[in-house]
Amino acid sequence: MRFEFVALEPISFPRGKAANLLRGAFGVTLRAIACLPGCEDSRSCASRNTCAYARVFEPSACGRGPSGLADWPRPFVFRASRLDGRTVNAGECFQFDLNLFSLDETVRRDLIRTFAALAAEGLGPGRGKAELLRVTGAGSEPLSLNLAPGAPLRRIRVEFVTPTELKHAHRVAERPEFPILFGRIRDRIATLSRLYGAGELDIDFQGTNARASAVRMTRCHVRREEAQRRSTKTGRTHSLGGFVGEAEYEGDLAEFLPYLQGASWTGVGRQCVWGKGEIKTVAMDDED
Repeated sequence: MRFEFVALEPISFPRGKAANLLRGAFGVTLRAIACLPGCEDSRSCASRNTCAYARVFEPSACGRGPSGLADWPRPFVFRASRLDGRTVNAGECFQFDLNLFSLDETVRRDLIRTFAALAAEGLGPGRGKAELLRVTGAGSEPLSLNLAPGAPLRRIRVEFVTPTELKHAHRVAERPEFPILFGRIRDRIATLSRLYGAGELDIDFQGTNARASAVRMTRCHVRREEAQRRSTKTGRTHSLGGFVGEAEYEGDLAEFLPYLQGASWTGVGRQCVWGKGEIKTVAMDDED
């Protein structure tokens, strides 16, 4: 979904924080306009079944989730990096994208209502007002991701467009080694499918782990970018940083490419809901 606005007053988006700013304001406004009476506890099972805020912004497993998850991943990610560090003057247009993984039509309607109300209330630290002009993609057919392996492929390049953090063995990985990168992508796509899509995917987890371990990283040129946010709930400061740059991999990659391409939509790693972990994948065999 692409949301297009015109600014009625100047609006400033802090560098590295545009998507996080939108996410926080979105949650507050969604709760105000979409919660029904009696669903104050957004994390209860009853609320998740009736309240759009609970289903979209604070989804809870209500017991055991996939792989024991206590909380479900949110069914959306922001794509707003083009707004980072930008000041939009009155009369200028601006836009951001939101990738939605829920097939529930009411969720799309609630998103449109929420962002229209949010723009009217004001965006950014200065709460500059805007008007929602149009939303494209909201009425189109959902995109479908085919995970079947394609033609043989030996080399790929992955670009880490926005700061990316990959957890491995309870720590943040310093480099995007292929088994770690693929494992986080596969698990995220599988979980989103189970919770919001077609259901359980037929994946050989042990087999893909073994085959991913045989893929070599032949080049790595990444650097760390730092940014921080302050939680309005707790007052604590949290990192929005991660590595950006690119890495190249070599091996038997045909079965992995569809997952990597899917991650351009889903994101990968920590905090990808607010725009972190955006990647692009290029099949380098095509460049020969």
